[in-house]
Amino acid sequence: MKLYRHNHRGGALSGLLVLLLPIFFPSLFAPLGHASRSIFSEWNAPKPRHSLLFKSALQRRTSNGLQSDLWIPLADHGWKPFAESISAPTLPSESQGYIQVFLDGGLNQQRMGICDAVAVAKILNATLVIPHLEVNSVWQDTSSFMDIFDVDHFINVLKDDISIVKELPDEFSWSTREYYATAIRATRIKTAHVHASSNWYLENVLPVLQSYGIAAIAPFSHRLAFDKLPMDIQRLRCKVNFQALVFVPYIRSLGDALVKRLRYPPGKSGLLGDEDLREVTDAEGKQVAGKFVVLHLRFDKDMAAHSACDFGGGKAEKLALAKYRQVIWQGRVLNSQFTDEELRSQGRCPLTPEEIGLLLAALGFDNSTRLYLASHKVYGGEARISTLRKLFPLMEDKKSLASAEERAQIKGKASLLAAVDYYVSMHSDIFVSASPGNMHNAMVGHRTYKNLKTIRPNMALLGQLFLNKSMVWSDFQRAVVEGHENRQGEIRLRKPNQSIYTYPAPDCMCHA
Repeated sequence: MKLYRHNHRGGALSGLLVLLLPIFFPSLFAPLGHASRSIFSEWNAPKPRHSLLFKSALQRRTSNGLQSDLWIPLADHGWKPFAESISAPTLPSESQGYIQVFLDGGLNQQRMGICDAVAVAKILNATLVIPHLEVNSVWQDTSSFMDIFDVDHFINVLKDDISIVKELPDEFSWSTREYYATAIRATRIKTAHVHASSNWYLENVLPVLQSYGIAAIAPFSHRLAFDKLPMDIQRLRCKVNFQALVFVPYIRSLGDALVKRLRYPPGKSGLLGDEDLREVTDAEGKQVAGKFVVLHLRFDKDMAAHSACDFGGGKAEKLALAKYRQVIWQGRVLNSQFTDEELRSQGRCPLTPEEIGLLLAALGFDNSTRLYLASHKVYGGEARISTLRKLFPLMEDKKSLASAEERAQIKGKASLLAAVDYYVSMHSDIFVSASPGNMHNAMVGHRTYKNLKTIRPNMALLGQLFLNKSMVWSDFQRAVVEGHENRQGEIRLRKPNQSIYTYPAPDCMCHA
């Protein structure tokens, strides 16, 4: 009986503790996407992981020769965008029906899907309905095609290639996202495999079009091959990507304002010496356009967790990221089976703000460099970015350059924020991405097409260098400079199975 009372009393205390835990530690029970700062907080900024290099970088002196070389535009290697298709574009005499596609992912994945949708419509002699952009489960952005892209420009540029409609006619108004979500429908194609051939669409989608007058393809991302397609189809994809897809006027206007403020900063910041003014004024003291770098810092919580790498936050951070992996991917993350050292030596760890700052410093960028940070949300927030900001005090972003009123229309909308970053990136002197991904791939392709300088970090080399905790700055800088000599935007011809959107030559370009 006494034992029972003791157990009962212990059980009551345990129950009380469970009830009180959410009160004293609410963040442990908060949804992952809205967690506040806690003992598992990513905002508990770790000290610099590469303190020896970091201290040297802060005291660095960049040679004039090294820095001047950085800003030299890419040489003209003779590659030019194709002016026209092989043959004059022609519309089919009769459309086979309407094609709908439903695109998931972020802005840049959807952009590639739009290009593929135009190509599939051409292959099938079908009329394309303006693609439907799915709501991203993470960012919850409901922006439509017409909120992001100039739809009239899109239709006009492609008017001689395919027929495009903004909405379905009344007789097909039933064909909606909701209609296909409630049951199996004969007009929905959901068996398109990744990188399907043009013949697959002719054999599997064309009969549906001919029977019902409409076919809805979902999922559609990455559902068209990059090889063994007619050259006219390949060049049509290029035309969509580089000519037809233009952002809405508001995005372009805001982007132009940000670019102007980066090129013509409003006076000195007080951080640098008087000699700094010579970079933005001419002999008569008139302000001239300055240069700037766009850094796409792809270091969000999803990426940090999925990489399974160690980012210096100690046991608390490891536990938080492991918990996140378990909830989001049920622990099925391939990288989890490797050690941090193995992952880094293979170049499979995303660069932290500190590491990308050390890379830029080693390449020759100094503390007078104007840096635009293109990023939606950085894992760890300002606490992690602070090391990068110490190296580059003239770092800006959308929030620092634009007023709250200017940003009101894009606030909280991940796709529109990404569109602004894309626009500014295409107008920068140099673009560098901290890690591979859809934005990196889109920028590499688009800037190659325009012959603009784009630095591609050598991830494997950097991973190995950062593992050496005793390396001195001179050795680190020498290795970085040598390892990035041919990674600054030079033409690389597309190989089989590679994306036409990352490697536009030779499909979208010709060699004079």
